[in-house]
Amino acid sequence: MSNSSQLPQMMRAVIAEPFGGPEVLQVKTMLVPTPATSEVLVKMAASGINRPDVLQREGQYKPPQGITSILGLEGAGEIIAVGASVSRFKVGDKVCVLVAGGSYAEYAVVPEGQCLPVPANLDIVEAATLPEGVFTVWANLFESGQLKKGDTALVHGGTSGIGTYAIQMGIAAGAKVIVTVASQEKAVLCENLGATHAISYESTDYKKAVMELTNGHGVDVVLDMIGADYLPRNMECMVYGGRHVSIATMHGALAAINFRDVMAKNLTLTGSMLRQRSIAEKTRLAREIEAHVWPWIAAGKVKPQLYKTFTLDEVVDAHRLMETGKHFGKLALTF
Repeated sequence: MSNSSQLPQMMRAVIAEPFGGPEVLQVKTMLVPTPATSEVLVKMAASGINRPDVLQREGQYKPPQGITSILGLEGAGEIIAVGASVSRFKVGDKVCVLVAGGSYAEYAVVPEGQCLPVPANLDIVEAATLPEGVFTVWANLFESGQLKKGDTALVHGGTSGIGTYAIQMGIAAGAKVIVTVASQEKAVLCENLGATHAISYESTDYKKAVMELTNGHGVDVVLDMIGADYLPRNMECMVYGGRHVSIATMHGALAAINFRDVMAKNLTLTGSMLRQRSIAEKTRLAREIEAHVWPWIAAGKVKPQLYKTFTLDEVVDAHRLMETGKHFGKLALTF
């Protein structure tokens, strides 16, 4: 391992102890982790906050085996040490990172392949909120959902971090993006961001609206984070040969569907969890994202929608805001 100076031994980090509401979050003093052969040690400038962090805090989403109990799935900062086999990045590089846990901390170890250079036109806090959303959208909307130029996508949760990236990335790729949101105010925000259409599900039957907006044709891809009763309704919105990709189950994991409808319309139903994927798979995704999405960021077509930042000591307030769903885009912790 190489480093530019004597490394710190202790750091502040956030854990949930015990599981429960936002008030269980604690800032603890812990040992700074040591990077393995193919890892880098990053002095974190900021960490993105994501809904899976809330689920982990509640005890519903445990880290994969061998992963730290420190919360956090993404962040950005400066590399201060590298493992012996690290070849691309060096001490002093500014990177944004995807981790399986540990970004709510002053220091984090990251597999080299899961690092991306901070885009030149973004500040480091904005960059900290890129990885989880961008990796999720690329892996699910573009790879599993096969979204391409000329397609129409239906994305639920348009004002979430994932939703805001799905809008921008879909439009950048030449597709149309219809989103559902909780209010007309949020619909305006999404359309200002570039969404082709935004539907307020509080006042409108989204299934009926989608069919009207597509002249009865339907959508090619659905990116769904709701689950349960949304699934059969989503299927009714889809074209022959449509692709349905599930990434979360906010309304529940069980859904009753008619498989005759699946067969009749030749639909593909799939889904994935990013956190469970192997380092090799995340490394592959990182290189695809750098090749395809980083140029969109450089061109200003994709930009983090950073709603609010919190200090490490304000993490309880950050989670309370996340639970309200009143924010637009991303929340971040800064160190």
